[in-house]
Amino acid sequence: MATINLGSIKFKWKGTYAGGTAYTVDDVVEYNGSSYICILASTGNLPTNATYFEQMSSAGTNGTNGTDVGTTLTTQGDILYRDGSGLQRLAAGTSGQFLKTLGSGQNPTWGNIASGIIQIKLAPQGTTQYNIASTNYTDVGANYQVTITPTSASNRILLYTQFADQGSSAGRTYYTFSKSGDTSGNGDVITAGGFANVENINTAGNGFTSGMWIDNGIQSTNALTYKLQAASNGNSTHVNVSNSYSFMMAMELDGGLF
Repeated sequence: MATINLGSIKFKWKGTYAGGTAYTVDDVVEYNGSSYICILASTGNLPTNATYFEQMSSAGTNGTNGTDVGTTLTTQGDILYRDGSGLQRLAAGTSGQFLKTLGSGQNPTWGNIASGIIQIKLAPQGTTQYNIASTNYTDVGANYQVTITPTSASNRILLYTQFADQGSSAGRTYYTFSKSGDTSGNGDVITAGGFANVENINTAGNGFTSGMWIDNGIQSTNALTYKLQAASNGNSTHVNVSNSYSFMMAMELDGGLF
């Protein structure tokens, strides 16, 4: 009965291929990340020569073609996604942002959460009574103007005012807001037609007026000054009567709310 020496047929690991080494059958070498087994003894023939070697395993990707996770992700907080050609890295966004999908066939991105109220500016409060008699829109007074600098040109400005007023018999008063400082070409007049129309039919009397307006077209981050303006039909009107406190504010709202 024949005797088989198992030691003569096992693989023999020889490490990295060296051109000056004599390799015999069943020697196994590493070459460019792949492994090869010698099938014909020789010296100086590369493992890629199929006459002398057969490939046992193939090297993985090296990251240069965008398919290796280890080389695509480089920084703590990175997110891995696939674009049209391969794996890509989305670097960490800024604090408070959220991961936003743009739909099928689009890459993800970071988005900002609509935060609602960005800032509020109040006009200086006071008890000054202002008299209006002009038939043209004129500024009511210092307690009814406020300056605000938007943080984003895509945001909106909400204006609000309230005050006590007193008109003469058969008098009518019209109120509006004006804006100055807008260099975007959007114009400085906010509500040319007026937001309030107060009328005393037969007798003089006190009233309470409030007005609200949203400036949808700021389109700039310049400092903007908003003023309450009033016009009458020729009769005198008192704004902020009886030493009541004036109130006017400008509120910047996140454009993502609209």
